[in-house]
Amino acid sequence: MEFEVLILGTDANAYYMARCMYEAYHKKAYLIGKDRLAFTKFSNILHVEYVENLWEENVFLNTLEAFAKKHTEQKILLISTNETYAEYISQNKEKLSEQYVYNYPSVEVIKSLTNKEVFYKTYENSYLRFPKTFYYDCKKNNKIPKLTYPVVLKPANVVAYNHLKFSGKNKIYKLETEYEVKNTIALIKENGYYDQLIIQEFIPGDDSNLFDAVVYVNTNGKVEFISFAQIGLQERTKSMVGNAAVLINGFNTTNGNVKEMSENIKKFMEEIHYTGFAEVDMKYDARDNTFKVLEINARQGRCSYYVSALGKNLVQVLVEDCLQNKQSSYTFLDQKVLLSFVPKGIIKKYIDNKSFKKEALKLWKYVVNPMSAKVDKNFKRFLLLHKRWLHYYKEYKNSYWK
Repeated sequence: MEFEVLILGTDANAYYMARCMYEAYHKKAYLIGKDRLAFTKFSNILHVEYVENLWEENVFLNTLEAFAKKHTEQKILLISTNETYAEYISQNKEKLSEQYVYNYPSVEVIKSLTNKEVFYKTYENSYLRFPKTFYYDCKKNNKIPKLTYPVVLKPANVVAYNHLKFSGKNKIYKLETEYEVKNTIALIKENGYYDQLIIQEFIPGDDSNLFDAVVYVNTNGKVEFISFAQIGLQERTKSMVGNAAVLINGFNTTNGNVKEMSENIKKFMEEIHYTGFAEVDMKYDARDNTFKVLEINARQGRCSYYVSALGKNLVQVLVEDCLQNKQSSYTFLDQKVLLSFVPKGIIKKYIDNKSFKKEALKLWKYVVNPMSAKVDKNFKRFLLLHKRWLHYYKEYKNSYWK
């Protein structure tokens, strides 16, 4: 079957999805995004186009309509790299379904996951466990509740927050005092965010208490696979904290019951009628020996490329399900795979968990880097990636997240 792949976005997620397309089918994917990001610059394995106001729904729909008119002979597999585009796709199924194929849940399900207040409140009695959570309404002058510090502060409405740009903006804020909480809330409100904020207890433990699961639920609503990876190190810049920089699938130095948690995720995703890729971010809580879910992304995550090394090429999974009507029985992906965005020196210096560090260095010979594809032979891109690797040393040295 002849088909094209259109990926919405130009970030790291978009790059590795294009890489998946090229590795599976030796064919270039098309990318449309609003920003000229380094991740997808100077690449020989994709086509890229920029549309400045793509985050506006009418521009988004007009852009997809124009692309479809250029490719009338093929079906087009549509892949989003963020929640904004996923919502637009889901709520415009009638307009898009004639030529585009995709696998996303209803817009109601997407919004129940992307809005953190709705997420925690809707699913508090589900199979999942969450950190202790408080809510602050930016439209009101709420009193700050009595908290045990440090705490984590983050926007409930991620989509609205992502559209804002201001000095001092973090993806997540780790705060040590009530004074810091009040000042951070004031900063966010002053720069145009008027929705709810989430204030959560900080679960003790270093980065190796963080875990990542990639889930695929097919178009029949059945989970086909779940990965479960321990994170050794997260990114440290203000816009990237919360994203894994180093992880190992099939590895666990905690006492947490990985198999039980993966079964809970499977039951949860099927019961809420989710479909498509999702990424589950968790932190292990040694105080009660449970995995607490921090968020669920209604799409593949920034680091989800590692499941390709586990035999599940992400684009091929979508093609077989959405275009060829081939579904697979459930698999728990427990093979060991090391993924790293950072150089070996960062692992040696900044990973606190000695057992994790030892295992990562042992697996380094077979490391998977989503941004580094042997098939993408462009010297300018090589120099750009090398510069990025060297810049990591400065980022970790000057990190605000300790």
